[in-house]
Amino acid sequence: MSSTAEVSSIVEEYLEAVFRLQEKSGSARTNELVKMMKVAPGTVTNTIERLEKESLLTHEPYKGVRLTEKGRSIALRVLKKHRLCERLLTDVLDVEWHKAHDYACKLEHDVSDDLALKIEKALKSPETCPHGNLIDTESSRHLSMKSEPLTESNVREKVLIIKIIDERSDLLQYLGALGLRPGNSLEVVEKAPFDGPITVRIDGRAHALSREIASMIHVRKVETRRKHA
Repeated sequence: MSSTAEVSSIVEEYLEAVFRLQEKSGSARTNELVKMMKVAPGTVTNTIERLEKESLLTHEPYKGVRLTEKGRSIALRVLKKHRLCERLLTDVLDVEWHKAHDYACKLEHDVSDDLALKIEKALKSPETCPHGNLIDTESSRHLSMKSEPLTESNVREKVLIIKIIDERSDLLQYLGALGLRPGNSLEVVEKAPFDGPITVRIDGRAHALSREIASMIHVRKVETRRKHA
């Protein structure tokens, strides 16, 4: 692989990371990028400066990093390839859902646009990745996929899990073992005060989740039909 290709992969990874953080909280902080990229703070600072010069992102002190339209376009293309690869891995190659993200991180940079189209066609144009996130984030499905963090749900509310926004392998393995996957429903049993744990019931079993983990699970309220008298 040439140095140009290596730089291109690094740029793609940074732009994808910024996009994910922007989706989550509106902007990407330098310390958050350090965690996601697993590199030294100085490396992140230098890369941000370079990408800003290339008009791929903007950086405001104390406000964080945001993608430009040019940077966003690249990030979306990479993210789509990533999520298609996740689907290919889980649906065709039977890779466990908590392992697919890490494999896809390596594959996404070597998938050409033409190959991505072939994968999408072979998979019959799936709408979401195995973790419930939209493959085509620009599609009109975005409106019907509206959801909010589990932390916003009320006690005794029944909700449907739409997506898991943090795709760390250990977290996905933990949530999967509890049955907390997209498409499954649960009931909020208790919300402890002072940012204490949220207790949910799924498949007849109660589980206490930290606020941090609950915030990674995005849900939609299950509408219950009223019985007529």
